Amino acid sequence: MSQQAVNGVPYRGKVLTVDSMNPNVKRVEYAVRGPIVQRAVQIEKELKEGVKKPFTEVIKANIGDAHAMGQKPITFLRQVLALCSYPELLEDNKFPEDAKKRAKRILEACGGHSIGAYSASQGIECIRQDVARYIEKRDGGISSNPDNIYLSTGASDAIVTMLKLLVCGEGRTRTGVMISIPQYPLYSAALADLGAVQINYYLDEDKCWSMDVAELRRSLNAARQHCNPRALCIINPGNPTGQVQSRQCIEDVIRFAKEENLFLMADEVYQDNVYAEGCKFHSFKKVLFEMGPEYSSTVEMASFHSTSKCYMGECGFRGGYMEVINMDPDVKAQLTKLVSVRLCPPVPGQALLDLVVNPPQPDEPSYTTFMKERTAVLETLAEKARLTEQMFNKVPGITCNPVQGAMYTFPRITLPQKAIDKAKEEGQVPDMYYCMRLLEEEGICLVPGSGFGQREGTFHFRMTILPPTEKLKVVLEKITAFHQKFTEEFS
Repeated sequence: MSQQAVNGVPYRGKVLTVDSMNPNVKRVEYAVRGPIVQRAVQIEKELKEGVKKPFTEVIKANIGDAHAMGQKPITFLRQVLALCSYPELLEDNKFPEDAKKRAKRILEACGGHSIGAYSASQGIECIRQDVARYIEKRDGGISSNPDNIYLSTGASDAIVTMLKLLVCGEGRTRTGVMISIPQYPLYSAALADLGAVQINYYLDEDKCWSMDVAELRRSLNAARQHCNPRALCIINPGNPTGQVQSRQCIEDVIRFAKEENLFLMADEVYQDNVYAEGCKFHSFKKVLFEMGPEYSSTVEMASFHSTSKCYMGECGFRGGYMEVINMDPDVKAQLTKLVSVRLCPPVPGQALLDLVVNPPQPDEPSYTTFMKERTAVLETLAEKARLTEQMFNKVPGITCNPVQGAMYTFPRITLPQKAIDKAKEEGQVPDMYYCMRLLEEEGICLVPGSGFGQREGTFHFRMTILPPTEKLKVVLEKITAFHQKFTEEFS
């Protein structure tokens, strides 16, 4: 590099350049906030500045952000958080007594009775106790130890922390982590960041995105040639695919993990989002313990939950937890050390989590409103899941599996060969080209399937079902019209 003098001081160029930075960071990709979303933000600015477009607003159906999509907060959750944030309101008679009682209990557990104080690194103790009780109730009485509960900054933070503990080795001994394809890009991004090996196993689109142990085994055996597979990640209910795993499937996966000596990571953040007839959420922990001590005393597992999804949709508070099972005590000490480096998860998020795991009870004043609001959100989502599937399946060239759970659909799109060639000419992946055109022409922001992974030669997009019903209908109609026009243009 040239050493021109700047003010008489020799200048050697920047210390940190794209060539000299951490190479792992450059490999990180995160599709749900990728180039399409950046362009969508730009278009929004252009609309504000009066640039004429064939639409008046950008509809962002790219991310499961319920409140951004117009979902109303649950009254009880916000009342307690308001009281915690501004305790003077405890004197106000507009707030129900049970909300005040919760707020006082949370504040008493905080340093200086303020949610502005740091908490214990693992999370506030009484909240961890409430989480353990919630898990026990959910799983029909299987015991949960608050000491195995770690509160976190959303589920994402706990997932990354767990992956950090698992990754080691070099070359062929480097840790491999099995993730479903399609997957939620947090996993591929975290593995790239940590320099771990991503091991893909494919969900079966023809069987409603179900998991198949034969496919797990194929993927594991192939990976053993070049890395050391140590963990298996499962997302149930699925993101981006919206499937809900059967109990039988979960048993098969647990047997497989035990046989192959894999650490299980169960991402269960959509556990309340189950809509389809005959589908039911089974937690991995419950199934593990019902399979008996041969499994429940040996299989190592971490499971994750969050305040961002389900009926709450409180993404911005970044509340979540993980429960670890059968973890080596010495490793657990290291985990506790690792979370303490970050000081603590956001305390307002912890407070919110407490209300989610310990909601109003039938004898409390807030119960009726709370249940009404909760039921309304989940029923509306179920209705939107059905609507989405029905409307997409009417369009020639789009096939959509039932949205059994979660809050997304991942339809398959058939693209004409000429469109595929055109995309290549533009230097884009075909479904990225399709989604970019949809954004520019209709103002709808979706994420291309390539951002989540898909079988070679297939194309998809992920769309959230969160927009209000009337707006969702508009979105579905616009995508239908666009798809027909796009297909004609390239046929």
